[in-house]
Amino acid sequence: MIREDLEKLEHTILSPMASFADQTKGRDIPIEKCPLRTEYMRDRDRILHSKSFRRLKHKTQVFYSPEGDHYRTRLTHTLEVAQISRTIARCLRLNEDLTEAAALGHDLGHTPFGHAGERALRELTDGRFCHNEQSLRVVEKLENNGKGLNLTWEVRDGIVNHTGNGVAGTPEGRIIKFADRIAYINHDIDDALRAGIIRQEDLPIECVRKLGQTHSERINTMICDIVSTSCTANDIMMSQEIYSSMMELRAFMFEKVYIDSAAKQEEGKAEEILKSLYAYYMADPKRLPEEPYRACALYGEQTAVCDYLAGMTDRYAVNRFVTLFIPKSWQSDAFSK
Repeated sequence: MIREDLEKLEHTILSPMASFADQTKGRDIPIEKCPLRTEYMRDRDRILHSKSFRRLKHKTQVFYSPEGDHYRTRLTHTLEVAQISRTIARCLRLNEDLTEAAALGHDLGHTPFGHAGERALRELTDGRFCHNEQSLRVVEKLENNGKGLNLTWEVRDGIVNHTGNGVAGTPEGRIIKFADRIAYINHDIDDALRAGIIRQEDLPIECVRKLGQTHSERINTMICDIVSTSCTANDIMMSQEIYSSMMELRAFMFEKVYIDSAAKQEEGKAEEILKSLYAYYMADPKRLPEEPYRACALYGEQTAVCDYLAGMTDRYAVNRFVTLFIPKSWQSDAFSK
């Protein structure tokens, strides 16, 4: 079979440190193997064809409903993370299919309105909502009409550990945490420059000197550093010098863009939309659509409501709010007679 040939090829060309598809810890529900694709290739395809992946195109990255066509969305962010992850994996002779699958799935559970939406749901659940855990929940419980995608352990592990204090159990999964930061720091700088929120000369001088003047130079520096450092460390690592510069650039973005900048003026409204929708459905869960309402019996009312809200796109959340809370104009047929 072609799949078996691909599995043998992995053992020939990949590093001994790599995660081999024929050695996966497997799926919660065993299934017949595909004649063409390895297990990680299959997981990548399942994520790519999922409804939650398609919805990412209408979810905020940083700028809510931007007028320009070139600003990132949660989908384009995900694609950039996947590209960076694959480059690192290929250069280190790790399993690109596993890395790409985890990268494509890492933000499936992200809320509408970006981190503003996540803050709202975290507040409403007393700190229990985290988008990485929700991404895992999407692929395990919510996708495919509540059946989940039945992904391999390694892909799920990479998804849930892409942020926070957790550490992925595979080198491919550990790549995602670095690739996510590299992607969002650099493309958010690019978008903030395009929007006029910051200027090129505002960027920290030492960071620019060490990482590069342009978007592509900075990404290239960070990727090259991870590859060279990881080769000698036998793990996925960045040198202390480049890591410190990257985190300084991240702190700059929090100060100038992510908190209280012009890009964030609508975030309070976005949070109130989700809080209003949450209160409306929690007051009477029977108001939920059929599928999320059925989930109340399985997971509890609060969890089912949060699942429904987290799965919304920005525009769907706004439309639901308008439908439920904004009065419609009244018109009588008598006026047209």
